[in-house]
Amino acid sequence: MVRIPWRVVAVTGASMSPALRPGDWLIVRRGGRVRVGDIVVARHPERPDTLTVKRATFRDGAGWWLESDDQRARGRRDSWNWGAVPDELVVGRVVARYWPPSRISVFRPPA
Repeated sequence: MVRIPWRVVAVTGASMSPALRPGDWLIVRRGGRVRVGDIVVARHPERPDTLTVKRATFRDGAGWWLESDDQRARGRRDSWNWGAVPDELVVGRVVARYWPPSRISVFRPPA
């Protein structure tokens, strides 16, 4: 079985505003190195069938601390609620937004 290194996901909530907005479609690089400051996609620790898009803010022995950019967004849930996210739940890092066309952008790893 061949594993495709890319995945596309849609943003549905406002917790990553202003960087990401509901309706944005993202290209995610599966696996690979995650760095502090990267926007990542992870399996939700409380609902593994659901994906969540968050910013990797730091890593400790238990995994990555993933936070929302807008901590006041309605319904926001992140590591402040569930703690560190184990590496095996991190799907990959966001490398680009391809939709909507007016917001096409490439996300480069932090320096």
